[in-house]
Amino acid sequence: MRADVRHVADGTWLVHGTHTNWVVLREGDALTLIDTGYPGDREALLDSLTRVGGSPRAVAAVLITHAHNDHLGSAEYLRAAYGTPVYTHEAEVPHARRDFLHQVTVGQVLRNAWRPGVPPWALRALRSGGTADVAVTGPRPFPGPGPLDLPGRPVPVPTPGHTGGHCAFHLPGLGAVVSGDALVSGHPTSRIAGPQLLPDMFHHERAAAVASLDVLAELDGDLLLPGHGPLHEGPVRDAARLARGRAQ
Repeated sequence: MRADVRHVADGTWLVHGTHTNWVVLREGDALTLIDTGYPGDREALLDSLTRVGGSPRAVAAVLITHAHNDHLGSAEYLRAAYGTPVYTHEAEVPHARRDFLHQVTVGQVLRNAWRPGVPPWALRALRSGGTADVAVTGPRPFPGPGPLDLPGRPVPVPTPGHTGGHCAFHLPGLGAVVSGDALVSGHPTSRIAGPQLLPDMFHHERAAAVASLDVLAELDGDLLLPGHGPLHEGPVRDAARLARGRAQ
């Protein structure tokens, strides 16, 4: 499977997988990988690393915005095969281990099956490993506040709500924000395009997810690299405020 790799800024690529995105940051020969797509995206994930001039062995760390299957899919594979450390927010560490699962249930999907886009999305999610066991052995919390000592110097920004430990990443030097599922620009189950929250069934705590948009609105940047949907260009603060207005 060939990846849809988009170069969006110096040393920065947004990659579109099966209805979900991941981000690759490069400095010299080293890479940072933010999210990993579904398990079924593995071939495309590995292809994307090659396409940006790297390899799986060049990945210094995997950063996880949140531990849903469509973002965690190949994290354990990279850890087991290459010894790649997997980092996420401390509140998300037990989620990545699968001590518990805060993810849309089959029952919730069935109750929303009347909505346009939900049945084809659900079928493709199942085929891509949406219910597979992707637990990570030994996920690590971020070592401390501030920029991480990794390619791209990403700064973790806690944005809980979609999951209890959801975390976005600010790239101040590039004026970019990797927003995960705290703020997206589209989804197959949504009728609107542009900055928005995901539909309600996907959030663990919707009120907290809405509140986290205010956190994103405080970040400087003109590039939004979302977990779902295309690259959004324009002030991130405006995108977050638009999504908040739509959510209300």
